[in-house]
Amino acid sequence: MSKYLSLLFFFAFSFYATAQSNYILKGKVLNINNQLPLESATVYISTVKDSTILEYTLTDKNGNFNFAVKKNEKPVFLKVTYVGFETFAEEQKEINTNKDFNNIYLAESVNTLKEVTIKGEDPPIRIKNDTIEFKANLFKVRPDANVETLLKQLPGMEVDSDGKITANGKEVTQVLVNGKPFFDRDGAMALKNLPAEIINKVQVSDFKTKKEEYSKDQAASDNASINLTIDEDKNKGYFGKFLGGYGTDDRYESSFIVNFFNNNRKISLLGSSNNINAPGFSMDEVFDNMGGGRNNQGSTINRGQANGITTSNLLGINYSDELFKDFQTTASYDYSDRKTENRNTTNKANVELEYKISPTMRLFVSPRFNSSISENFSDSNRRSINTTDDIVTNAFTSESTNKNESNSFSNSINFNKSFEKKARNLSFVFNNNNNSSNSNGFVDSKTFRSRENDTIFRDQNTRNKGINDSYSAEIEFTEPVTDSIRFRIGMEYNFQNSINDNKTFDNTGTITDKIFTDLNDEQTTYITSKQRSITPKAGIRFEKNKFTFDINSSTNIIQYDNYSDYLGEIIDLRKKYVLPNGSAQIRYRADRSKFFTVRYNYNQSLPSASQLLPIQNVSNTLNTITGNPNLNPTEAHSANINYRNFDFRTRSGYNLYFRANYYNNDIIATSNFDENNIRRTSYENVSGIYSFSGGGSWNKSIKKEENLLRYGLALNTSYSYSKEFTNNILYGAKSTGISPRIYLNYDYGQFFTIAPSYNFSYNETQYELSTLNSRSNVVHRLNLQTTSYWPTNWIWGNDFGYTYNSINQEFYLWNTSLSYTFLDKAFVAKVKIYDVLNQNQSITRNISSSAITDSENTVLRRYAMFSLTYKIQNFSGMKNPPGRRNRNMEGMDRGGERPEGFGGGFGGGGQRMMD
Repeated sequence: MSKYLSLLFFFAFSFYATAQSNYILKGKVLNINNQLPLESATVYISTVKDSTILEYTLTDKNGNFNFAVKKNEKPVFLKVTYVGFETFAEEQKEINTNKDFNNIYLAESVNTLKEVTIKGEDPPIRIKNDTIEFKANLFKVRPDANVETLLKQLPGMEVDSDGKITANGKEVTQVLVNGKPFFDRDGAMALKNLPAEIINKVQVSDFKTKKEEYSKDQAASDNASINLTIDEDKNKGYFGKFLGGYGTDDRYESSFIVNFFNNNRKISLLGSSNNINAPGFSMDEVFDNMGGGRNNQGSTINRGQANGITTSNLLGINYSDELFKDFQTTASYDYSDRKTENRNTTNKANVELEYKISPTMRLFVSPRFNSSISENFSDSNRRSINTTDDIVTNAFTSESTNKNESNSFSNSINFNKSFEKKARNLSFVFNNNNNSSNSNGFVDSKTFRSRENDTIFRDQNTRNKGINDSYSAEIEFTEPVTDSIRFRIGMEYNFQNSINDNKTFDNTGTITDKIFTDLNDEQTTYITSKQRSITPKAGIRFEKNKFTFDINSSTNIIQYDNYSDYLGEIIDLRKKYVLPNGSAQIRYRADRSKFFTVRYNYNQSLPSASQLLPIQNVSNTLNTITGNPNLNPTEAHSANINYRNFDFRTRSGYNLYFRANYYNNDIIATSNFDENNIRRTSYENVSGIYSFSGGGSWNKSIKKEENLLRYGLALNTSYSYSKEFTNNILYGAKSTGISPRIYLNYDYGQFFTIAPSYNFSYNETQYELSTLNSRSNVVHRLNLQTTSYWPTNWIWGNDFGYTYNSINQEFYLWNTSLSYTFLDKAFVAKVKIYDVLNQNQSITRNISSSAITDSENTVLRRYAMFSLTYKIQNFSGMKNPPGRRNRNMEGMDRGGERPEGFGGGFGGGGQRMMD
């Protein structure tokens, strides 16, 4: 450890030592017509010879820029670009002193107004309305790096070890490739498997639903979306890789991915098979499929691993094309099979059809199919102890198996009609979700009750059929009252239907020759539930300058019918509800980098059929559950405040958040225990339950020559007050939690990276009950990841983690990998060792208001593996063969051809006036 820290401090010193040869360039960018400052204009320095970008920045809200550039004795251009304006360019013979450019004036671009596109040099970053666009090939990544590695180089982007992406503090929930999904909209496949070198631009914007996108409405969510555009010369050809590996203890892994691109038509095939706990398709640059078991910087103690040792197989295909003009099609299918102690087989098929009927009408249809077969095997042992006399009151043992088959079909149809009057819009949305399931389970259990000195034996077969269907249709019309005010009215209809047919049979045969024909009436139920609702809606939006205010209200008029047939008794429970809902939102955008949002929501939700119907569920010998027909709907109040600020000029930013929830008539379980500690459970409404959470994060990146330093910290806190019943005693439970995190990533050119991080979490629950003591848990987690890319063609990666928690667990997890690339970088030979010290463990503690649960799981332990990877690549527009030099940024390895001249993408030339 001391060796790595010494290296870190040494290179950190060299990082800052390079600053002494830098010079400051500053100035101010103004609109030539009105003399107003232009905020977020891109200012950058590029070489005259080959247009390589040396350094860049953005102007602040006053139009000012100020940035440092290394001494350069060759001619360079200072360039300024802004969307809708002509590009300014001024040649400098060299950079050898500080310089003030005073006022730089930009004129509106005639070409842009006429929608004429002129190809030329793009700036590294450009802001278009609410979209931030990065020119991908100007940000340095290593050869053969994937898109995830590229995103980590972009200002404001963070990718944690779980693959979670945040952009300027917003969680990214959608990643598209040329505006279309790559297998799925979450982007996991694209990030890990598409090479960075084919990406032209990375566009970051607010996440919008199709309804919001078509109506050109503001995004309602607080999430972000990323769109990756592919280089034109990479949009026709194929690329892929094939991997196979075998190791000790019969561990193995294999995978392949092949992509065929032909302009609008894109076909991707992938497959994977392994027994190293990697159930998806997530190829890590250094550890391949072992990435699924690496040290995790998240909050879970078991580091994101599967419980047990999982063998998995996966096969998938993705297809997208423009079948004819203005008709876009995307389809994907994947098959997965996973087996631990349990087994799960899944088939998924997704299709997206998008048709631009006319310039003012658009239609989007997205059907999805899912078929799953799962087999579960479990052993269970429990016992209850009376704490007053230390006597075991009951003991329960069980062995069970269950096979479940489920099928689902869902579809979403979005139709939008825009009108000549700006902001006038008509939308129609239809959604359906249809699910059916069949399960067949066997249980052999024994329950011993000490006070009665008897034992209950069960040897049973349970067969269950379930159907859940839901349909919704919504029509909405938006009318602009003034330039600043929009009024929205609409109507929504919802229908939900569910059927649960459960039959249990006792064994009438022998232990070895079982016959399940005797119906057990006490454990056989038939339940149906129907909801029909009509919901009128209305809303108003006020939008002026940087301020947006929304108020929306709706009323659910619901007919709720529940029916049951149990022990020959039929219960028909019909209820009607009129439930109001409302929301309000305030957004304030101080400038292009500062956002402030306040939201409030009020809604009501109904209890489920099983919570309402007064029938007994005796499937668990230790807990009999009965519904309560007098339950009221739950009222929920929620509020949250968010503030985000990311400054692209300083490449630093932070975000703060606060959330609060309050519940009236929340539904909780009430339990009474008899002398054998056997429970009888029902449900009650309880008010006064609330929770708070808050925190924030801060990050910064610094680029100096071949040094890139990224560091940051985050803090999350929570407090909640909940209520529980035990033996008719209502008590409260107060839970607090805090989890700070600090991390650092240092890249030294193409030589090595080092990334230490530290996580701490503390959780405590205090009970307002004398018989329950407070419970807490403390976790310390230290992680160090290093990767060396020297000498050439060699990669040595290490992933070292130390975990300590207060439930008697302390261990180290060290993974290492060494690879060599040969034959023109077409082959990669690799040796990797998982859990070098053979100490891996998995113990988790879950503290709730009603229970403290400690769990220990079987985990993957030490193994070594050798693998060989073969890569293919051929693009019709390629100027360099496979194994070409990597993309470069800011003075790194400046090779390859670039456009001559200094014309920007929105028109060349500019005007300059000096004070």
